[in-house]
Amino acid sequence: MEETTPSFKIFPGQAFPLGVSEVDNGINFAIFSQHATAVTLCLSLPQRGELDQLAGEMIEFSLDPHVNKTGDIWHICIEDFPRSNVLYGYRMDGPKDWDKGHRFDSNNVLIDPYAKLVEGRRNFGDSNHKLSKFLGTYDFDSLPFDWGDNYTLPNLPERDLVIYEMNVRAFTADESSCLDSNLRGSYAGLIEKIPHLQELGINAVELLPVFEFDEFEFQRRPNPRDHMINTWGYSTINFFAPMSRYASGGGGAVSASWEFKEMVKALHGSGIEVILDVVYNHTNEADDKHPYTTSFRGIDNKVYYMVDLNNEGQLLNFTGCGNTLNCNHPVVMELILDSLRHWVVEYHIDGFRFDLAGVLCRGTDGSPLNAPPLIRAIAKDAILSRCKIIAEPWDCGGLYIVGSFPNWDRWAEWNGKYRDDLRRFIKGDPGMKGAFATRIAGSADLYKINKRKPYHSVNFVIAHDGFALHDLVSYNFKHNEANGEGGNDGSNDNFSWNCGFEGETDDADIKALRFQQMKNFHLALMISQISIRLTVNKRPGGVPDLSPSTPRLSGTPMMLMGDEYGHTRYGNNNSYGHDTAINNFQWQQLDARKSDHFRFFSEVINYRRMHQVFRHENFLSKGDVTWHEDNWENPDSKFLAFTLHDNSGGDIYLAFNAHDFFVKVSVPPPPPKRRWFRVVDTNLPSPDDFVCEGVPGIGRTYNVAPYSSILLDAKQ
Repeated sequence: MEETTPSFKIFPGQAFPLGVSEVDNGINFAIFSQHATAVTLCLSLPQRGELDQLAGEMIEFSLDPHVNKTGDIWHICIEDFPRSNVLYGYRMDGPKDWDKGHRFDSNNVLIDPYAKLVEGRRNFGDSNHKLSKFLGTYDFDSLPFDWGDNYTLPNLPERDLVIYEMNVRAFTADESSCLDSNLRGSYAGLIEKIPHLQELGINAVELLPVFEFDEFEFQRRPNPRDHMINTWGYSTINFFAPMSRYASGGGGAVSASWEFKEMVKALHGSGIEVILDVVYNHTNEADDKHPYTTSFRGIDNKVYYMVDLNNEGQLLNFTGCGNTLNCNHPVVMELILDSLRHWVVEYHIDGFRFDLAGVLCRGTDGSPLNAPPLIRAIAKDAILSRCKIIAEPWDCGGLYIVGSFPNWDRWAEWNGKYRDDLRRFIKGDPGMKGAFATRIAGSADLYKINKRKPYHSVNFVIAHDGFALHDLVSYNFKHNEANGEGGNDGSNDNFSWNCGFEGETDDADIKALRFQQMKNFHLALMISQISIRLTVNKRPGGVPDLSPSTPRLSGTPMMLMGDEYGHTRYGNNNSYGHDTAINNFQWQQLDARKSDHFRFFSEVINYRRMHQVFRHENFLSKGDVTWHEDNWENPDSKFLAFTLHDNSGGDIYLAFNAHDFFVKVSVPPPPPKRRWFRVVDTNLPSPDDFVCEGVPGIGRTYNVAPYSSILLDAKQ
C-alpha cells in the first residue's frame, strides 16, 4: 500500500458497515465496487472553503486488493483520524470497455454512495461557486440529537391524512415571508411558518426532494436551459444526505442534518407528519452524451444503472433524465432499503412518495416485473412498517400502472385517473358524470383488489408537476417559453379551461368564475373521502353502472402549496428551473386573500376533518348513501347529487353542477327531527360561500347555479 502522507497509521479495515464508521482503532471507510480494479481513498481536512478550491490538496491512500478488499467491498481504517470536519471521496479505475457498460475514469473524485452527509457550496444559487465539487463528510463529535422527553410520532391513520405537497426552499424563499434573510428558504424557515399549516388544517406535508442535489446542473455547459436553477430537486446526488443548502445561514452539511431534525420535531409537535418525495429512479449523472460523473457512474456504472448490452452498452432511459437506476439489482436494492431505513431511524420520517415508481418495477434489463423484489422488500421491511409508502405508478418509458401497481396490500398510489376525471367533469366536458362519481366514490374499479383500502388512492387535482390550481382555470394552453425548450416540455394534456380568457384579466365576471371553479375543485377533493363504493359494470353503450353497492371509504386528498391563495405560475406547467416568484410562495398574496380564498379552503379542510362521515375505514352497508340520479346514461348530463347517511342522523347532501345553466333540484327530506342547513354554495360570495354552522331555511328545492356546488348538513 502506498500513502502520500506517512503520519497516519493505517489498518486493513472492515467491510461493514458501508460508508464511514467509527471503530475502536479509528475511522473505517468501506465502499462497494464489483468491477473496479483500483481504488484510492481521497481525504481533505480543510479549514473551511468552497470545494472548488480543493484541487491538489487531498491526501490519497491507494487500497491493495489483496489486503483492503473483501468480496466486492474495498475498505481501510485510519487510526487517530479526525472524528469530524473531514471531506472524503474515491478515485476508481477499472475496465475501459464502454460497450460492456463500464465508465471508469480515475481522474474523478467520487462521492461515497453511503455518505451520510455531503458538502458542496454553502449557499443555494451562489453563482460564484456554481462549479464547486461535492464530497462526503461525517460527524462523530456532535452529541445525539435531543428529540425531547415528551416527543411522540403523530402516527396518523392513513384515512385521516390531508397532504400538503410543498417545496422547502420555495415556501419561505420570497422576501414576503418577512423572515430574516438567513432563514429564508431553509428548514428553519419552514419551522417559522408552521402556524400557517395549522391554520390551513393539513396534517401531513409531502416535501419535494430534500436529498442532496446540485441546483446548478443546467449551467455546467452551454445549452437552452443554462439560464435556469433546479429548484424542485429531482436530480439526486446522494440518497442519505439532506440537502445541505437548505441549512440556514449557509451552515453546511452538519447544520443541515441538525436543522432538518429540528424541522421534523417541530412539525410532529404540531401534529403534522412528514412524507418525503424520493427519487430512486435516476440520479444527477445524466446521459452518455453529456455525463456529470459524481458518484455511481464512476464507481460501478454497470451495477448501478440499466445498460443495453445489445446496443454498445448505452444507458437505458426510462426516466427522461438520461439514466435509469438499476433498482432491482441486489446491491442497488439494498442501497435503497438502507437509505429509506436511515431516513426513518435517523430523521423520524413518516412516509415516502416514490417518484416515477414504474422504474422500480423494472428488471435489470428494463423489462416490467410482475413481482418486483424491491417493491416487495419495501412493503415487508420491519423498519418501514409504520411508514406510508406512495407510488407515482408510471414512468417515462410508457409503463402506466395506475390501479395495478404491485402493492402487497401496502402501497398507495397517486391516482392520475382521479386527477384527469375530476378536471374534465368540473370544467364541463360531456360524458364525464359517471367517471366523476366513480372517482369521488373511491375508484373501486382501480383499488378493490385483495386487501387494499380506499386510502391507497391518493387523490389530487393539482401537484407540483403541471398547472397550479389558479392556472388550471385560467389557461387553455401551457406557456413554458421561459424554460428555454421551445415549449416542447411539459404535458399537453392539462384538461384545463380558462373560463373565457387566456391568462390574467381584470374582467370581474371571469375572475369570479375562476374563483368559483377553484372552490368546486377543492370541495370535490375534500369530500372524496366519502364512505361509498360504486359497482362499475358496463351497461349497453359503455355507460358505467353506478348503482350503489357495499360502500367504502375513498382516498387520501393531497393539495399543492400555494393553491390556498391562488398561486399562479402564469401558465408554466413545468416550472422546475425557476428559483423565482413563479415557484416561491407569495405571502403578501396570501394576506390579500385571507378573508375569502384562504378562508374557504381552510374551512372546507377543517369541516372534512370534523365529520366522520368522510373518513370511515371499513365497509359500510348499502344504506349509507343515496344517489339522487336517474340520468346516468345521458352524456350531456353534467349534474350529480347524492346524500351520505350518518348513523346519528347527521346526513350530508352534496350536488355538483357543471352545466352553464341553473339546475333546480328537489332536495330530499332530512332525517327525522332534523333540518337542512346550507354549509357550502360556491356560487355565493365570501363569507356566504362557506358557513360552518350552516344557514337554515332550505326548502324542498334548491336552484344550483352554473358551475357551482353545494353542501347541506342535516342538523337538529
